[in-house]
Amino acid sequence: MTNFNRRQVLMAAAAATAAASLPKLALAQTREETLRFVHGSVWTALTAGDLTGSRASLALSCNVYDRLVSYGRKQAPGGGWEFDFATLEPELCESFTLSEDGLTITFKLDPAAVWHDGSPVTAQDVKWSLDRAVSAETMSKSQLASGSISSPEQIEIVDETTVTVTLPEADRLALPNLAMYLAPMINSELAKSHATEADPWAVEWLRTNAAGSGAYKVERMSPDGAQVVLARNEDWTGGPLPGFKRVIVQSVPEASTRASLLQKGDADLCLDFSPTDLEVLEAADGVKVIQTPQPSGFAALIFNTQMAPFDDPKLRKAISMALPYDKIFETAANGQGAKLYDGAWEGEPETGAFPQPMPYAQDIEAAKAMVEEAGHAGITVPLYYTVAKAGDFDPAAALIQEALAKIGITVEIQKTPDAQYAEIVTAKTAPMLLERSLALLPSPDYFFRIFLNGDSRWNFSSWNNAEVAEILPVARYEADEAAYDTMTRRLVQLAYEETPMVMLWKPTTKAAMAEGIEGYTMWYHFGPDFRTLDNA
Repeated sequence: MTNFNRRQVLMAAAAATAAASLPKLALAQTREETLRFVHGSVWTALTAGDLTGSRASLALSCNVYDRLVSYGRKQAPGGGWEFDFATLEPELCESFTLSEDGLTITFKLDPAAVWHDGSPVTAQDVKWSLDRAVSAETMSKSQLASGSISSPEQIEIVDETTVTVTLPEADRLALPNLAMYLAPMINSELAKSHATEADPWAVEWLRTNAAGSGAYKVERMSPDGAQVVLARNEDWTGGPLPGFKRVIVQSVPEASTRASLLQKGDADLCLDFSPTDLEVLEAADGVKVIQTPQPSGFAALIFNTQMAPFDDPKLRKAISMALPYDKIFETAANGQGAKLYDGAWEGEPETGAFPQPMPYAQDIEAAKAMVEEAGHAGITVPLYYTVAKAGDFDPAAALIQEALAKIGITVEIQKTPDAQYAEIVTAKTAPMLLERSLALLPSPDYFFRIFLNGDSRWNFSSWNNAEVAEILPVARYEADEAAYDTMTRRLVQLAYEETPMVMLWKPTTKAAMAEGIEGYTMWYHFGPDFRTLDNA
């Protein structure tokens, strides 16, 4: 049996967080105690998982709502911190236990935990919150199901401070999913008082009202979501109190204006700006930029494996041998992020991590010979990508077009309006795409389930390999790490051999902030988490 206790976690982290956890004097909030965050979106829903919620809503709700557990942090390449998928810690609960067979998760609640309105957190609240997550028509339902939590019957109240979750099989993603923003804990009595017969889970009311216990309370929110003001929850028990007493979240549509506000000291943090502004900010006095590769992110050239001519794996392999990888990385990605080519392995990868650098290398003559041998010389193919990602993909498309011309393939570039592109991707009518995306969690089998198997929209290549389909249901429930690694290494090997997509680079999350801001962490949602920030 494995036990996890908050006190152990906090004691281990005490040296690093002592300043943030010391009691604060009851002084008026000064500029130093206020964080100003500017972004290009709006906060359209206060509760994560709402189907109308913007991307900003998902991330920002993490500061208002707790989850039963949370991910740990680790030092990130390039500075700052990043979430640690391998480490789970108590958040709203005091401790949690995983049974030896992996089928039962037991949560012991913190008796000191209270909701923002001061009422105590109860086992009934936890039960209702998880029931809602698996029942209401929100994004939570499918995400928790990906970890085998799909029915209210799996969630039981043992006593006033104990709740169990029972799994049909020992799913590797059950606990990690409960650490995500899509498993928020909600003040059930408050929410139920605003539920209706048509809306029994109070989805509509929770869209514009908060009922959480998180590190920050919503002090006010403009009707259009352009400005949200958060106040620190002085009764928060989920971790050390945040360094900032107040956070002002402001929508500023123009990227150049956001960059200017940072330079002038009128904003403290921004995660949303153009490559040109990035260069300016990196050279600006009083501003620092932290770039962190996204663990499960990728940019790739993707083939429709169910459509001629890319139903031929020889053609896909030939194209993978023709691409000017370094030029694409330097021009399209500005040399930022991590290369997903030049892998050093042959035959079988050393690890099952994915995405990882694949052993792609340019060899024009060999690629040309393979195209001719397969009978595809002289073909013309369209290459689609969305206008929204043209900043990355305009230079990438031009380089791909130039390279494939050398092996007898004419590429017609189709830069497509966003709505039209979405329809094409959903209908799977494009033979070749440039796409950039990510899996929320850096789990190899989870990545393959989303992007490289089945009929989902996100299987851009429509690749359906019988061996992959056989491995995935087994890997999902495999508790032995060595056996799991063997399976995922085989998945990576198959993806390289059949080349449904050519991985190009791993994008970065770029954060610009005032020089004195400390504690920045890149989370799985790639949005801001104000709880770990402080002003040095």
